[in-house]
Amino acid sequence: MTDQAIRVEHLVKKFDGFTAVNDISFNVSAGEIFAFLGPNGAGKSTTIKMLTTLLRPTSGQIRINGFDPTREQNKVRQSFGIVFQDPSLDDELTAHENMEFHGMLYRVPSQLRKSRIKELLDIVELWDRRNHLVKTFSGGMKRRLEIARGLLHHPSIFFLDEPTLGLDPQTRNQLWNYILNLNKTKQITVFFTTHYMEEAERMAQRIAIIDHGKIIAHGTATELKVQTHTSSLEEAFLSLTGRAIREEEASGLDKMRLRRQMWRRH
Repeated sequence: MTDQAIRVEHLVKKFDGFTAVNDISFNVSAGEIFAFLGPNGAGKSTTIKMLTTLLRPTSGQIRINGFDPTREQNKVRQSFGIVFQDPSLDDELTAHENMEFHGMLYRVPSQLRKSRIKELLDIVELWDRRNHLVKTFSGGMKRRLEIARGLLHHPSIFFLDEPTLGLDPQTRNQLWNYILNLNKTKQITVFFTTHYMEEAERMAQRIAIIDHGKIIAHGTATELKVQTHTSSLEEAFLSLTGRAIREEEASGLDKMRLRRQMWRRH
């Protein structure tokens, strides 16, 4: 693994003449917790899709643990785990079956898969519910299962797209405790998006803010507050991006289509 878990240089993505991501560059160090923030439609989801092999860049370079997502897709996919913004579990399967299916997709050997499933379901406190159908789980339990599933193949980078959206404060805090512990004990690099500014301020070591397809600011939460002469990351964010309400970047149908494409490629 390189010292830079993620390296992005002059990345561009255009759709029929519209530039969704416009010449962005940034690095994420191995073992870092990095927040990628922006209003709806700013280019966050498009960037994540390029980083995770779901979209091909128009131009620019990406390296994920030294691998190129456009030429070394399988190596890149083995390098990361992901928790999507929208639920992606099979509600008609049990927790254990969801984990087993994921492990088979990633070709985790049977005995190793068995031990890792037990370890991870213990970590997220779902081992006792392993044989229960996911459709009986609460939102927080589903999120915990998605985190466990995303870690099953031992990725070195973990992408989290609004992982705590809609969860109560207690569950959000519990989930972040799991993630922080994994980052500390396993040195997993965490790349996350969120609309909870206090979450980014508390968890991220560095933050990049994207708007209209360009990175308009980056640094620590303190550096961003100093730069904008504000007292909170939320105020800094609003100072940089404005207060107008934005449209969603992609429809739910488009997100589902791209996700299915990813699974078909395994």
